[in-house]
Amino acid sequence: MTLREHTPEVSNWLAQNGWHPGRDIGVVAENLIRIRVEDAAGQGWRLEVSEAATRFIHSYGELELPYPGSSPEVTLNFDPTAGYHGDAEAFAELSEGLGRKVFPVGYESYEFGIWVVDEIGRFFYLHHTGGYFLGENEFEALSLALSGKSRPDAEDFFV
Repeated sequence: MTLREHTPEVSNWLAQNGWHPGRDIGVVAENLIRIRVEDAAGQGWRLEVSEAATRFIHSYGELELPYPGSSPEVTLNFDPTAGYHGDAEAFAELSEGLGRKVFPVGYESYEFGIWVVDEIGRFFYLHHTGGYFLGENEFEALSLALSGKSRPDAEDFFV
């Protein structure tokens, strides 16, 4: 079943950390996107932002969400500029496999896996062990993040 709204648990988690319906960080989001696009170009890769990624960054950008039950330094951070040298190539590989543009929207601080969204709004997680599927939309992805359940391989969604 595809979630089309936040569960009460996710809503509370978000609200406790600064998110609310209608939140929009405006020009800050556009600057974050520009920085990430320029970083990818500096790595020799073209990175295009989709409507789905833009909308997500406007609404969730700059949030830092501590995982309940974890140590305080374990967080989910919605900062598309965070990453590592060479990550643009990983985005290109995921994009090619999915047959869709992808754009990074954040990372988790424990193992520094990167959250990406494809152009139709699906969420994936790039980790040093591979790529994983988080959900059909941000509602499913955030619910999965909060639940701590395992994630299917991204390759299951390749064309």
